[in-house]
Amino acid sequence: MVERVDAGDHATDVFVAHRELLFSVVYNMLGSVADTEDVLQETWLSWSTRVRARDARPIDNPRGYLVRIAVNQAFARRAEIDRRRETYVGQWLPEPLVTPLTDTTDASAPALRTDSISMALLVVLESLTALERTVFVLHEVFGYAHTEIATILDRNPAAIRQLAHRAREHVRARRPLHQPDPRTRRAVTEKFLSAALGGDLQALLEVLAPDVTLWTDGGGKGPATSLHPIHGREAVARTLHAVATHAHGFDIAYRRVNGDPSAILFDSGSPIAVLVLDLTPDNQRVRGVYSVTNPDKLTRINVPAQEA
Repeated sequence: MVERVDAGDHATDVFVAHRELLFSVVYNMLGSVADTEDVLQETWLSWSTRVRARDARPIDNPRGYLVRIAVNQAFARRAEIDRRRETYVGQWLPEPLVTPLTDTTDASAPALRTDSISMALLVVLESLTALERTVFVLHEVFGYAHTEIATILDRNPAAIRQLAHRAREHVRARRPLHQPDPRTRRAVTEKFLSAALGGDLQALLEVLAPDVTLWTDGGGKGPATSLHPIHGREAVARTLHAVATHAHGFDIAYRRVNGDPSAILFDSGSPIAVLVLDLTPDNQRVRGVYSVTNPDKLTRINVPAQEA
């Protein structure tokens, strides 16, 4: 009996030690916190059953074993998510991953986590196949070698290298990789919100890039400006200006969303929108506005309005 208890404790300790890694890998594959939690639960059940079995043999590489279970569970879950997307109302954006905002004015503040994928990049990853996205996440974000990925996915290493190359080129063609300074991003976000919520059309035009795109995800349940993305500075500015006429009395809280300083809007203490901006390479203007208002994607946000 003592040995079985010890085995159970060991299974729990190892899983907890790797849970953050597993969450990051799966979330970046799926773009859904709810589905990620489900996959982690399935991974835990598979792992604990394997470790606690009476005739269980030691696992030499627990990290590798857990990642392989989680990745394959997530790969299978991807098909279910794609089916849901077919009946989704309007535009779809990833579920925001909200974390505390450190003091970005402090030069000694910790850097962004290397496994954080921005909202903008997650949107680009949605245009990849499930297999391409999995390979991209494991190789480009988490640094797994092609041979390791081949083992995880039970594929030929040469095929994995080809998938990795195709995915990388696809992403680079649509998303030039640059990381704005957090303080700059915060300043531009504040400037944008001041103009957008204040109804200052001229100031809004000045902060938007000519080729800016506005994405709004209400899921048929929350406010959304259009069923399709809106392109171009004038069109986006007019849309946001019209929205501002009905936007009064909102509280604003600044938090990291998918690693980037962003804004959360509250109405009477309840989150009603997450706003994430994508900046131009010179970090001066906004080239992408991502607004998530689907209440199902805001349920995990718990920031008191008085903290805004």
